[in-house]
Amino acid sequence: MKLLKKLEESIGCWFLITISFLFFLLRFPSLFEPDWYGDEGIYQVLGLGINAGRLLYRDIFDNKPPLLYLVYSFVNSDLFLIRLLSLIFGLFAVLGFYFLSKRILSTQKSVFIATGVFAVLFGLPLIEGNIANAENFMLLPNIVAGILMLKATEKNILNHKLILIALSGFILGLSFLFKIVAIFDFAAFFVFILLIDFPQKITNIFNKTYIFKEFKKLGVYTTSFLVPILLATLFFVINGSLSYFLKAVLFNNVGYVGYGNTLIIPQGFLILKISLLLLFLFYFFIRRYLFERGAIFVSVWLSFSVFSAFFSQRPYTHYVLVLLPAFCLMIGLFSLSNKFSKLAGVLTLSTFIIVLLGFGFYAKTLFYYQNFISFAINSKSITSYQRFFDGSTPRDYEIANYILLHNKTNSNTFIWGNNAQVYSLIDSLPPGRYSVAYHITNYKDGLENTKEGLKKTPPQFIVIMPNAGRYPFSLSSYSLKINLKGVNIYEKFN
Repeated sequence: MKLLKKLEESIGCWFLITISFLFFLLRFPSLFEPDWYGDEGIYQVLGLGINAGRLLYRDIFDNKPPLLYLVYSFVNSDLFLIRLLSLIFGLFAVLGFYFLSKRILSTQKSVFIATGVFAVLFGLPLIEGNIANAENFMLLPNIVAGILMLKATEKNILNHKLILIALSGFILGLSFLFKIVAIFDFAAFFVFILLIDFPQKITNIFNKTYIFKEFKKLGVYTTSFLVPILLATLFFVINGSLSYFLKAVLFNNVGYVGYGNTLIIPQGFLILKISLLLLFLFYFFIRRYLFERGAIFVSVWLSFSVFSAFFSQRPYTHYVLVLLPAFCLMIGLFSLSNKFSKLAGVLTLSTFIIVLLGFGFYAKTLFYYQNFISFAINSKSITSYQRFFDGSTPRDYEIANYILLHNKTNSNTFIWGNNAQVYSLIDSLPPGRYSVAYHITNYKDGLENTKEGLKKTPPQFIVIMPNAGRYPFSLSSYSLKINLKGVNIYEKFN
């Protein structure tokens, strides 16, 4: 028996090494991608702005919680380094997922299947695993929080239950500071605690001992979740910018969620999704004693993860990343031969179908690696390599090269367009809070704030991109210096 156990551990170790190396290979080309992805460009600008002393949200703006921008600022918005950090987070997520799978799945085969699918899907650009979005950094803390929650709810764990629950909540609070959709992972684990603790006899819910224990667990869990959020809020209170923080992270996202959720009435589709979620949870509440703890955990987590991915009803591919851990665990449950496997198969297939219908995927996944290999062996020019990602990417690099060559005084540049990554390429910052034209025009103070910034610190160059809308500011002190493939670059008079 000891020999068999050692052999299993050895096989598991070699599997983990192999799958981690495969993940590394799948992600390796992302380290050499050009600056092309619009959202990353905005994150880079915020990272540079933080390092330049600008206060987040008040002086430099985007609408996510602060932790993603702090990660970018940590590496001074260097794209190679931020992608490397994303790869490292991903490697640890694969490692964590393997140990999470071992706590839920009863056979080594099912653990290998679930972990293998997770590593491949997370490593490929198919669902934008190659992009350093908030979701790429959230998966690791979410998985670790899941391990801690499962450990805390084991029956043989008599001591340190509350500590484990508190750690799980705190880590999910950190995940929330990457992106607010972590609230759904928090809610999933909250519901999981309620389900597994719920007494078989319903009248026992009025038992004082039961009520005290549940309030204690859930209170510790909720409080620990709120701690990092409250600390972040306190920072902005101290700096006199609480209103900017709350508007950016919470209030501005109300309209964002409203997009696409109208069904007969405003938010009608959101109400329908909430109703379906509650119906699903009610089913598992009724049948909670028929399924194992791990099956309940994965099912509840998957339901909230699907809700999270479809929450705003926007079909952005990287939203799919949030449901990847629970989905892959459900695949692992399907591979088992037990009374839950058929239901797991139905849930796996249903999730796959609705995600396939609701989201677009990166269509150039296979050609992505061909493009990298061709570039690596010098059979493809750098311009052709850049154009693979986006047709306008070589043009952005031409703009950056022109400004760097002619900017003798190291003055700032203003870009009227939606390609904020050019700011990073020239190590410059926008004159106001907003780095892209659609932010300037969509937010009430966008035009006025940018106008004041242009007046206070007139940039040496103004770059006007095509398809960004009419330029709304004065060019009276500027003359057209060059047109680069439809891009007008103006320079200030001496």
